[in-house]
Amino acid sequence: MRTRLTELLEIEHPVMLAGMGGVSYSRLVAAVSDAGGFGTFGASTMGRDELAEEMDAVKALTSRPFGVDLLTALPGQLEGQISTVIAGGARAFVAGLGVPRDVIDLLHDKAILVGSMCGKVRHAVSAVASGCDFVVAQGTEAGGHTGQVATMALVPQVVDAVGEQVPVVAAGGLFDGRGLAASLALGADGVWMGTRFIATPEARAVKGYKETLIELPEDGTIVTRAYTGKTCRVVRNEWTQYFEEHPEELRPFPAQAVYAAQQHANHLGAGDAPDVEVHREFMPCGQGVGAIEELVPAGELVTRIVEEAEAALGRIGVPSLRA
Repeated sequence: MRTRLTELLEIEHPVMLAGMGGVSYSRLVAAVSDAGGFGTFGASTMGRDELAEEMDAVKALTSRPFGVDLLTALPGQLEGQISTVIAGGARAFVAGLGVPRDVIDLLHDKAILVGSMCGKVRHAVSAVASGCDFVVAQGTEAGGHTGQVATMALVPQVVDAVGEQVPVVAAGGLFDGRGLAASLALGADGVWMGTRFIATPEARAVKGYKETLIELPEDGTIVTRAYTGKTCRVVRNEWTQYFEEHPEELRPFPAQAVYAAQQHANHLGAGDAPDVEVHREFMPCGQGVGAIEELVPAGELVTRIVEEAEAALGRIGVPSLRA
């Protein structure tokens, strides 16, 4: 499927793996990229050396392009993770809390594209004004850190605001090819998909995470500050319920994240962690979780999403977008 996004990233399909901290490691990133999508590391939980090792691992598995997502890019990181992103050969860098202009300029000097996660129209406008090459319009249905505006409302407004300048990628509650088709109809050039890719053999996850997603209904999530201090959609459990009842005990970001880890409620995706208590563990997921019924290999999932999108578009008489 050819769109402005596939041309920009030099990929075959407009399907991007969300850079999920603790989940999007080399096996998953490589599987998505090798299938023609765009794999993105979730590097917010990685140290500099670990990120370098993971990037080397991806290059050993595939020659396809990939990206790196950090929660934010601070000037102090220029000599750390940002330089690792550059040295590791990433095609794109994505940040969730804005990208400083000097970071964008540095990345552009190294021929690395820059994207920004946006939960509001003004965020997208600011990102493009700063020089970002694409924006991800993420609705509140998304897992992880998220805003308040729904995907169906947010995406076309972001497209109207910046779509003539840069590709817009849709995110939030999307889990199959129908979501890709709908996103294209809204004017987006592709999708940024997270939760559905957690339920794959290649995803890294604490024990019980994938099984929980398969069993969870669509109303089993909640937006809470209980794990990080910032609004984050996660599996509803006893930990989130406690802070719903005791909001005065919430700490600001990042103190709440440190506290949650100290209380063994957040293992940061440690794949070798012991069995965890599911009623406390930090398990981000979006509202599309109710549609997940089984583990599907990531590469097969990319192919399935594209085929489903083609079928959905064909039902309404849209010509094929394949090259």
